[in-house]
Amino acid sequence: MSKTYAGARLRRLREERRMTQAELARVLGISPSYLNQMEHDSRPLTVPVLLRLTEAFGVDPGFFSERDATRLVADLRETLAGEIAESRLSTTDLTDLAARLPGVAQVLLDLGRRNQRLSERLAGAADSRDRDTGTVFSPHSPHSPHEEIRDFFYRRQNYLHDTDLAAEHLAEKIGIRPGEVIGALTTRLAETHGIRLATETGERLHRYADRTRTLHLSPRLRPGQRAFRMATQLALLEHGQDIDRLATEDFEPGSTTHDLARIGIANYFAAALILPYTTFHTAAEEARYDIERLTDHYGLSYETVCHRLSTLQRPRLRGVPFSFVRVDRAGNLSKRQSATGFHFSRAGGTCPLWNVYEAFSSPGRIHVQIAEMPDSQRYLWTARAITRHRGGWGEPGRTYAIGLGCEIRHAHRLVYSDGLDLTNASTATPIGMGCRVCERLTCAQRAVPPLGRPLRIDQNSSTFVPYPVKTPDQ
Repeated sequence: MSKTYAGARLRRLREERRMTQAELARVLGISPSYLNQMEHDSRPLTVPVLLRLTEAFGVDPGFFSERDATRLVADLRETLAGEIAESRLSTTDLTDLAARLPGVAQVLLDLGRRNQRLSERLAGAADSRDRDTGTVFSPHSPHSPHEEIRDFFYRRQNYLHDTDLAAEHLAEKIGIRPGEVIGALTTRLAETHGIRLATETGERLHRYADRTRTLHLSPRLRPGQRAFRMATQLALLEHGQDIDRLATEDFEPGSTTHDLARIGIANYFAAALILPYTTFHTAAEEARYDIERLTDHYGLSYETVCHRLSTLQRPRLRGVPFSFVRVDRAGNLSKRQSATGFHFSRAGGTCPLWNVYEAFSSPGRIHVQIAEMPDSQRYLWTARAITRHRGGWGEPGRTYAIGLGCEIRHAHRLVYSDGLDLTNASTATPIGMGCRVCERLTCAQRAVPPLGRPLRIDQNSSTFVPYPVKTPDQ
């Protein structure tokens, strides 16, 4: 059994709780000198100490594992790609930094991203300046407010504890039950807030008029979508101050990102209201995370159930930690959230070997894949294509692939693992974070050259690998 050295994480946990070494040592039943040695990685964390930390602070034992740094290392590698290409840094350097000094690594990551944003804005402004008038147009940046909202949830592992508890309490209070959701929400809106429902005749899906206390809903909304819009409005009415307070933790009030964060948190509350944590967690465990069974039971969409499954990370009542993604045919990730170490590339493009793209070939069917990342971490992924129609003849629909994945160590809890050899690494499909930052040098699907590696260019030979690299002896 490998030893766990996690001094930086242990020290961070103690400082977040505002405890001295003597106070924490007393809680753990060890001497202050022994705790000091563990915080400085002179001694590993023992199993008894890990168990006491879990009991005392409600943290998952995985908080102290090396996997906790996986996402941070991946983010550093992508943000500092230029430095790696120039051999100023190596992946080993970043791994060691993330494992031992995660706070410093996060500051470095933030500075790197800030530098990228400034460079992109300057380049965009230069490229978009009108040559005749000198007018500068607002450049499109991949670090948009929507991207910042994704990061807001990403940093919290897609789980908002206080929000989830408040939604569950309200669900119990107003009597949310499968098949009775719309009735319970309608009654609450009317009796508590004097809000009546009406039909929205325009192109909008919903519109709330505060002056007339009317919530307009499009007739094109399916029952599950209708319930979600009603629950979101109820969240803003009853917990608006709490939502605002949480959004203000990361964003300046009055800013675009703050407004988007409020909507995102209200949407989270709505999902937690119509799918209350404890009952939904129980149903998911009993069904072994069979998504189709859960959609039938709750009468909600495939995407809504998958998204809610990715949020089941309540301390002492955790579900399977999932990563959730929504991808279109062009490879654009319009939604991505993760409670695992799986990293989604920010650089544009994802791996073509990932089964989310195979799902487009047969919509409605769930595709299952064991995938392995370059760091040898394996995941079980399910993917299914869904199509949304606005309604009406001739109106084009929108088709997405919904992916839901977990680390292989949790895969046995899923019905989708039945019949698969989860212990055989050779059955896994090798995928990466995206060609720009992928470390797989011999991949025949690579679309761009690998970072920091000189290419072997020979007019007299060719290979299946589109960008062969030089070996040390060449």
